Amino acid sequence: MRDVQNDLDFRKIEINKVGVKNLKYPIVLQDKENDEQHTIALINMYVNLPHHFRGTHMSRFIEILNKYRREIDIHNMGEIMKEMKTNLEAEAAHLEIEFPYFIEKQAPVSGAKSLMEYQCKFTGMLNDKMKILLGVSIPILTVCPCSKEISEHGAHNQRGTINVQLQFKGFIWIEDIIQMVENCASGSVFSLLKREDEKFVTEKSYENPKFVEDVVRDVATKLNVQENILWYKVEVESFESIHNHDAYACVEKRC
Repeated sequence: MRDVQNDLDFRKIEINKVGVKNLKYPIVLQDKENDEQHTIALINMYVNLPHHFRGTHMSRFIEILNKYRREIDIHNMGEIMKEMKTNLEAEAAHLEIEFPYFIEKQAPVSGAKSLMEYQCKFTGMLNDKMKILLGVSIPILTVCPCSKEISEHGAHNQRGTINVQLQFKGFIWIEDIIQMVENCASGSVFSLLKREDEKFVTEKSYENPKFVEDVVRDVATKLNVQENILWYKVEVESFESIHNHDAYACVEKRC
């Protein structure tokens, strides 16, 4: 049977990334409190394609993934990418694993417990060197310092997001990054709050007003003293409640 994908291509254009995208797959992660956490990931797998090949073998991506079913985590991402390079005769491999991660969070006054969702992502790149990044998106509260200063009553406040990308050595807990980062905002977001908790969160945030510039600098300051963090990119976005735009700030550490 003829393999059309192996036909020669004469356009002389190399493809940077080709593969499979948006594949839902069960994975198991290390959980700081409960040892393991099962979740569903959205997985993208790519390799480069030399200019002389017409196509790649899409089924091989799925075969490799199924070999590691229910055992996919950051520890074997390198091994998976090496197999992608070998089996697909490629010079570079890319693996992206995006997933919801749940942490039990306790309300500050009532002590009510609930699960809070955080979107996380592992991004792996392998050519002559290997690089693996951790991405975490943390929902936060911001209170505008300018609004508080000029207003007799209250200040505009809103939800926002801190997006962190990290390159690190050794091992790092997702839970530790989340706790470190969300404490840099005016306040935290909870999935369950009783009336007394709402009062506490609102008043505490009001007493801790921050611009997005303040938040991104505070996060960078904390990351700068972490010896196992080699590189980071921090983005803060505030979904402004009284403006027809969002506020944004970004800091990136040079390698």
